Amino acid sequence: MKIRKVLAAGIICCVSVQLLCACAEQQTESADKIYVGVTCYNRSDTFLEELINAFKDKMSDLEEENLDSVVTIRDAAGSQRTQNDQVRELIDAGCNVLCVNLVDRADPSEIIDLARESDVPIIFFNREPVAEDLQQWDKMYYVGADAKESGVMQGEIAADVILADSQIDRNKDGKIQYVVLEGEPGHQDAIIRTENAVETLRDKGIKLEKLNYGIANWNRAQAQNRMQQLIGQILQYRVDGIIITSAVLSSELAENCAALGIPVVLFNRYTTNLNVQAVCCDNIQAGRYCADYLLQKGYRRFGYVASSENASTSLDRQKGFLDRLR
Repeated sequence: MKIRKVLAAGIICCVSVQLLCACAEQQTESADKIYVGVTCYNRSDTFLEELINAFKDKMSDLEEENLDSVVTIRDAAGSQRTQNDQVRELIDAGCNVLCVNLVDRADPSEIIDLARESDVPIIFFNREPVAEDLQQWDKMYYVGADAKESGVMQGEIAADVILADSQIDRNKDGKIQYVVLEGEPGHQDAIIRTENAVETLRDKGIKLEKLNYGIANWNRAQAQNRMQQLIGQILQYRVDGIIITSAVLSSELAENCAALGIPVVLFNRYTTNLNVQAVCCDNIQAGRYCADYLLQKGYRRFGYVASSENASTSLDRQKGFLDRLR
């Protein structure tokens, strides 16, 4: 099994997770054309759409460096059956590498069988297949983060802050009130992170009271509307703090809560403009690990794909990746 996780784990119950992906062509005597097939669970997802746009931009940059490539992108629109058919069509069309963002992480068998029969490597990203599936073949890779570790880290840092300052319990009832906003119902990483964050806090002896829970479906407008409702409840119930897991709302929500005097912890994002806590993975080191792996394999021509170009996570990963190449 070859699984290369290029993102170190961060903290909190967030559905959003960030992708770092590198594509490389090993130098050979002949410059063969590279056919890349990409299929996503749903391109209405804000993060994935940004990722795909960045991927296309970077592939265009590589073409200027004499990498002859063709990229075909498909949207499964939330249907695993549709995604299976798309993989079959991409292979039949001659793709020699697949990038797959699974609709259903528990049902990748048909995709794996199709790719293995045609000897086409697969890079799964953002949604990790179960370990047993990844062990089926040595030409499968996964790019993502360890959700359990992220949740434990989030709980640990939140517990450290709470235990160090008795004023965190603002209403003095001996409990920490909290609300949760997630990107999508049933997303395995979000569920695992949330469960482990809460469990870690309780293991530290902190009493918790969950006030509310919301879903934003990876949609910025839905997230903004839902958070306005939750902020109203924050004021009503006088919660002691808030952990922000939304990739699209981190800065805006942090600013709103800070203005209200509510302690804030950001997940996998940091901001230099506000005095708030942040729990982040070592994105610079993650970029270095990715570059090291590709260099050890003998690759010398690279394309780097990130999400939003102004996000702290993307900038740090790019820095680490480029540092190793110098």
